[in-house]
Amino acid sequence: MAAIVLASYSSKGGVGKTAAAVNLAHVAAEQGWRTLVWDLDPQAAATFYFRVKPKVKGGGRALIRQKRPLDDVVKGTDFEGLDLVPADFSYRNLDLVLDDTKKPLRRLAKVLKPIARDYDVVLLDCPPSISLASESVFEAANALMVPVIPTTLSVRTLEQLDDFLADATSPPRLMPFFSMVDGRKRLHRDVMEALRASRTDLLTTTVPATADVERMGLHRTPVTAQAPRSRAAAAYRDLWAEVIATCRADR
Repeated sequence: MAAIVLASYSSKGGVGKTAAAVNLAHVAAEQGWRTLVWDLDPQAAATFYFRVKPKVKGGGRALIRQKRPLDDVVKGTDFEGLDLVPADFSYRNLDLVLDDTKKPLRRLAKVLKPIARDYDVVLLDCPPSISLASESVFEAANALMVPVIPTTLSVRTLEQLDDFLADATSPPRLMPFFSMVDGRKRLHRDVMEALRASRTDLLTTTVPATADVERMGLHRTPVTAQAPRSRAAAAYRDLWAEVIATCRADR
């Protein structure tokens, strides 16, 4: 069976998108899922967390045009069963590369297909934008995991994504979840209550705003490995359980 393809996506930066991708990937591998992360963000945060050099020979053009197979650039990580396709600064030009191909919206799915049977789950860490590359991700992914900080602007980007996908023929399942939550803030509590009342697709798990997540940049390792008993680690494990149960129900 082909891998479940999940994208950690938001058009807004700074919402915990990469932290979710990295930690969920580690939890999946820890539980025995053969896991691949593809860091599509030229800023290379996921690649940095996994202690891998952000460099792909031939860059994004070679991968998208299938001059270099994806499995040729896969790197191992410090964790058994968890591999990485690293970021490359050339990914900033993926829109131009895709626009120069036939059926650009299907291109990422086509690139992933040969390697998909080698893994149980593929996580795509996406740049914060709505672009041709994003649309190609939407076509390739079974589901979009969308972190939402409980603030007005973050909720607005989720609504914009709803509008964007409204006309899609077969849009991926949306899995929005609250991220970087500070329960002491009245605004956070109010926004969460209002959004839960208006949406049925919100996951129940919330990821707290904690120093352990912020320290990922210092330790260059997932919270679930560095601080496995922390509140954040527990939240990511609960989030993975909810995500994978939903995906299994769809199959």
